[in-house]
Amino acid sequence: MRAFYTDHFVLPLPSGHRFPMRKYSDLRARVLSDVPQVALCEAPRADDEALLLAHAPGYVEAVSSGELDLARQREIGFPWSPEMVERSRRSAGATMAACEAAMADGIAANLAGGTHHAYADKGGGFCVFNDAAIAARWMQHRSGRAPADFAVAIIDLDVHQGNGTASILRDDPSIFTLSVHGEKNYPFRKEASDLDIGLHDGCGDEDYLQALTGALDILAGRFKPQLIIYLAGADPHEGDRLGRLKLTMRGLAQRDQEVFDFAYQRRIPIAVTMAGGYGNNIDDTVAVHAQTIALAARHAQRWAARAATPILHLPSA
Repeated sequence: MRAFYTDHFVLPLPSGHRFPMRKYSDLRARVLSDVPQVALCEAPRADDEALLLAHAPGYVEAVSSGELDLARQREIGFPWSPEMVERSRRSAGATMAACEAAMADGIAANLAGGTHHAYADKGGGFCVFNDAAIAARWMQHRSGRAPADFAVAIIDLDVHQGNGTASILRDDPSIFTLSVHGEKNYPFRKEASDLDIGLHDGCGDEDYLQALTGALDILAGRFKPQLIIYLAGADPHEGDRLGRLKLTMRGLAQRDQEVFDFAYQRRIPIAVTMAGGYGNNIDDTVAVHAQTIALAARHAQRWAARAATPILHLPSA
């Protein structure tokens, strides 16, 4: 299984900033140590052509040229820097690359990504460019088919609703957006996904997994994707300082396995992104993400045992 990383592109954040930048390098080290069957690959850089599939030209230009005003920088949560631009492009590129790898291998991962609060014309919630929306449309473009003939499902299990993704893709029937999130958590103004499941504060393993099973059943009844993009947030964990849910490590493993089983039973390739995680102990967040990658690697073995031929030959770039 291939996993794409961006952790060596580091934002120069002020001292005491609450974004856990270190988790990405810690995760790559953990995967290298504990899941050696994963092939680690440097993420490519998303160019303007890709970004413009989901974002307004004026916004892409403002980010790229350093012309974001202070209000929009505050909404994102990062001060503008060249490193912010490079990392954000690489994070989107990593999800694009993971999608392409998944089409060949059944599953692949981005060791970052899940930047679902970015809208077409603005960022928010530590998200600059919306990697899932970009990658979904990029894969439709790369497939050589009409969008309606290459359907993509985005399964967003970050604890926060994927408001930016829902907004960008609201009128796009070829991409299904599913979000299972804390109902009273950020963002406090939700957008309408194709399917939203809002959970109560303190929700634990049993209630969460019951809600997820129901959501996946609805997805299966409404939509037949050729690709799944899965946002495997670590922030539903009981030790997350922003999550307000109470999932255990075991519950999160069951969550991931249910999504992987859903994809495998229907022979749908799946690209995994890490999304959020803000543990009181950063090692807990890294452990949740590493568990997801370990389970993904087992899922990859199922695909490898099933077939040695690619699912879809994409045209060369």
